Amino acid sequence: MIRWWISALQLTELFVSSIVHLLYGFYIFSTAVAGDLSQVLNEYFFKPNVNVIEVKRKEPNLSTTAAAVDVTTLPPIVLVHGIFGFGKGKLGGLSYFAGAEKKDERVLVPDLGSLTSIYDRARELFYYLKGGQVDYGEEHSNACGHSQFGRAYEQGHYPEWDENHPIHFVGHSAGAQVVRVLQQMLADKAFKGYENTSENWVLSITSLSGAFNGTTRTYLDGMQPEDGKTLKPICLLQLCRLGVIIYDWLDIPWLKDYYNFGFDHFNMSWRKMGIRGLVDCLMGNAGPFVSGDWILPDLTIQGSMQLNCHLQTFPNTYYFSYATKRTRKIMGITVPSSIFGIHPLLFIRVLQMSQWRHPPDVSPPYKGYRDEDWWDNDGALNTISMTHPRLPIEHPSRYAVNDSDCQPLQPGIWYYKIVEADHIFFIVNRERAGVQFDLIYDSIFERCRKHVFRKSPPTLPNETHL
Repeated sequence: MIRWWISALQLTELFVSSIVHLLYGFYIFSTAVAGDLSQVLNEYFFKPNVNVIEVKRKEPNLSTTAAAVDVTTLPPIVLVHGIFGFGKGKLGGLSYFAGAEKKDERVLVPDLGSLTSIYDRARELFYYLKGGQVDYGEEHSNACGHSQFGRAYEQGHYPEWDENHPIHFVGHSAGAQVVRVLQQMLADKAFKGYENTSENWVLSITSLSGAFNGTTRTYLDGMQPEDGKTLKPICLLQLCRLGVIIYDWLDIPWLKDYYNFGFDHFNMSWRKMGIRGLVDCLMGNAGPFVSGDWILPDLTIQGSMQLNCHLQTFPNTYYFSYATKRTRKIMGITVPSSIFGIHPLLFIRVLQMSQWRHPPDVSPPYKGYRDEDWWDNDGALNTISMTHPRLPIEHPSRYAVNDSDCQPLQPGIWYYKIVEADHIFFIVNRERAGVQFDLIYDSIFERCRKHVFRKSPPTLPNETHL
């Protein structure tokens, strides 16, 4: 009888979570469509005055021109989205980073696979910047069962990228881990035809709710805690898997131009695999969800540890991390810190993650694991995972309560702050974050601009360079 009650509760929770996620996805999609329609109507009914534009072009502002020249010498800041995210050009005029890219003249927002693996996204990010056709690598492609080559960029968004022209990266959620993998690839000279790459191509990495050490939410959503790779038979991720397969198989051009999960290199379109291929994918005999070459296995504690085994913190790169938390302790019990301050999409998960217990009949993911270390969370990631890389080896870090705690900022150390916010507080909807949105992003961009060059001028006794 007790088992029946537990099963009923689990199915109810699955139903509620599915509806909430579906409604939120529909809300984002409809918001993007509404924004595009509004823009089209505005352009149609309120055409700009051509004569005014011509006059402005004939008499440029000298200060603006000078500023533009200076801007071109600055390293670009690249904003890398997280899971289910999107870059510039997708979902119409909607911004994943809620318009933060407008705070600086030299910002790039690449569109990477929203559900593809950390490895595949790092490869895509490289070619987005340098140009050329995405090469996932022959060995990796054969092992994972997808095409070796992907999207082609006729012109890279920053083709001059090298050690003398490094880049600042800002990654949200899984995007932070993507940048770390990319930097390691650069250090390992992992890109064919580019033998001169090095870790010094990356000037700084800023993480916003970064997924460095995995999350217990993956197990709540359906990943098996035994191995961190396979899915439970009935779970939220199974529903997601089925939806993604059908979406990619239908291959509706205008819809995929609007939003793409990033699995084009798996050739799941009906044009290439037919009905039989669809059945194979749905039955779990083919596709990314079988090979494990998708994002969720990389976000389990086990998967993150496997990635981290090969990732370094480099001595010439600046690192900063914002870890988010929406929990607090009441009489020794970890609970959500707010009811209205947590997005409805995340509230149930904040509660569940704050009460997480690793199955007693399953070996813990690492030696010294304790459930209570993982209770503080933001609804998607555990706070312990976001501060800095710590599993299986802890990297150099420093907790910064105030800005003065990281002045001057030293390379090779992960400086981190803990912010009271949920996982999507600083993306998509700017109004939710309010003043905090500007404070966080202004701080990030200002920090990037203070470290324009790796080699700073000599410091005089009475001054410091931040």
